[in-house]
Amino acid sequence: MISEVGILLGEYRKWLRSKTTLRETGDRVEITTPYLDRHNDYLQIYAEKRDGGFILSDDGYVLEDLELSGCKIDTDKREALLETTLNGFGVSRNDKTLRVEASKDNFALRKHTLLQAMLAVNDLFYLASPVVASIFYEDVATWLDRREIRCASRVKFTGKSGYDHMFDFIIPKSGKEPERILRTVNRPGRDTAQAVAFSWIDTKDVRPPESRAYAILNDSENPVPDGVYNAFLNYGVRPVPWSDRDRMAEELAA
Repeated sequence: MISEVGILLGEYRKWLRSKTTLRETGDRVEITTPYLDRHNDYLQIYAEKRDGGFILSDDGYVLEDLELSGCKIDTDKREALLETTLNGFGVSRNDKTLRVEASKDNFALRKHTLLQAMLAVNDLFYLASPVVASIFYEDVATWLDRREIRCASRVKFTGKSGYDHMFDFIIPKSGKEPERILRTVNRPGRDTAQAVAFSWIDTKDVRPPESRAYAILNDSENPVPDGVYNAFLNYGVRPVPWSDRDRMAEELAA
């Protein structure tokens, strides 16, 4: 089992290296990554030398794109949720730009952190306003509370690679069930499945051996492709479609 997972993790790293490209733009380097945004465009970040280290940023892309799509961070609740999310990743905000400071020693880690924050913010806040009335994360939190499922929210673990991974909820071990770790996925797709799978593979060896991971998948507007379910299952993450959430309530509440 360990060798099989090791091979899968190696394939992920090989895919990540092969799909990352660099381009000089003035005094910055544009890094195109294989992670997709909601437009199916590759996410890009920018590296600039500063005071012996580097500033990595999204050049304002995520928040500007959300604003152009009608989703403004214009309420106290959204502002607080944005700050909580960014703080969890150690990412700061300069007006609309998401950014981190990096050194030569932690460049890869900080790049990973910024990308995870970009995906999280985009996934957290993208509201197709005529269709979606609330943030999916909040819907899941409300459901957990209503079903009296005791949990902690916004928990960060450091994986065996040294990378930090944010999970939305953690349900402690009980007399009947082991520790259960939940990630909400607002837009289930190949890229989000790979990101969640990597987070779990990297994290599970530092958690109790019987711990379980769940992905709560938003299928309110579109069905989740079978390939996405299979991807989660192959990496040991239990996919739970939002439409079928009550089936898992007893297991999560135990």
